[in-house]
Amino acid sequence: MNISFTPELEQFIQSQVASGKYASTEKVIVAGIKLLEERECIYQGRFEELQREIMVGVEASERGEIIDGETVFQQLKQKLQQRRQQTGK
Repeated sequence: MNISFTPELEQFIQSQVASGKYASTEKVIVAGIKLLEERECIYQGRFEELQREIMVGVEASERGEIIDGETVFQQLKQKLQQRRQQTGK
């Protein structure tokens, strides 16, 4: 497989090798691909989690267990304010 990089990416890869963090350009590229793979696994896991959460909501709605939208937004605002107070932001 032949891969072409922009000059900026080539420079970055070379700087990683020159720094001693990686033994070769191939090792830098493999590390980058592994990070991408990890990110995709996390994304897939989160996506599946969200799908499950949506189904829980749909099932609750079908049972008539729904909350007024205004109430939900008020609760979300309160949670956000609490988090901001906890983090000092």
